[in-house]
Amino acid sequence: MTENKVKWGIMGAGNISRKFASDLVHSENADLVAVASRTEGKAASFASEFNIARPYDSYDEFLQDEEIEIVYIGTLHTQHKECALNCLKAGKAVLCEKPFTMDAAEAEELIQAARENNTFLMEAMWTRYLPAIVQAKNWLEEGKIGEVRMLTANFGFDVGWSPNSRLLDKKLGGGAMLDAGIYPISFASFIFGQQPTEIKSSAHLGETGVDEHFSALFEYPDGKTAMLNSGVRLNLANDAIIYGTKGYIRLPNFLFGDGAYLHQAGSEVVEFQDDRKLQGYIFEAEEAMRCLREGKLESAIMPLDETHDIMKTMDTLRKQWGLEYK
Repeated sequence: MTENKVKWGIMGAGNISRKFASDLVHSENADLVAVASRTEGKAASFASEFNIARPYDSYDEFLQDEEIEIVYIGTLHTQHKECALNCLKAGKAVLCEKPFTMDAAEAEELIQAARENNTFLMEAMWTRYLPAIVQAKNWLEEGKIGEVRMLTANFGFDVGWSPNSRLLDKKLGGGAMLDAGIYPISFASFIFGQQPTEIKSSAHLGETGVDEHFSALFEYPDGKTAMLNSGVRLNLANDAIIYGTKGYIRLPNFLFGDGAYLHQAGSEVVEFQDDRKLQGYIFEAEEAMRCLREGKLESAIMPLDETHDIMKTMDTLRKQWGLEYK
């Protein structure tokens, strides 16, 4: 599809928006027409980098741009709800970077606004659309490893000691949960198709009050479990493994990896390799555009109710740790 390209705008001109834009400009279906930042000059610099026609230093002016059909929100976590709500009220479709919001109550407010305005809304959980993870999901649906009984998933990195950085600032939603832990938590939801019935967890709250790392055991009906680890001051082996009654699937470096490996008893390992050249953000953008073209108000791959339920699960974890973003 090269005619009637979907017109995109980006709110926030930081690192994650830069990664998204660097992929989006290679889509035959997309036209990136505007970018906005409240930091003077930042939108202009971003626009120059990606050949975007209209930079805005005001979100209000950006939202008055009638050509914009869908907005990618790449602002600070604490600004997601406000930005998405304003977009929805302006009739703009929204692809909102994870974490969708700061908590489940904010997520519910956004979802209600989208449904009241009949406007498309989707959480930008980009990993769900990566070819290796899609292949793993296909193997599961084909019964290649039998019934899934257990999974492990880890994502952690060491940001270093910088107490004034966003990642360690509790008021900005810093810590492992919203930046790193959300990936294995969402992955468990994707694989099991439900939230856990029981949650056991432990977190280390550092000097700035954020969860520097945590471990969680999710329990599901019939003895199924997920074991998840995450951190922002701890380098982890960022792999995921799905265990079934007839084998297992291994996803090395599952957020960024390009391979999936199917292990079945008595058979040679089946290897899937993704030869993509781009980072992978293009796939979530293509899903959002497909939904828009088909007149859908949400994605079946990342449904709004599931986004809300995942936020509830994260609320439960933070409550266990006594962590509030204040």
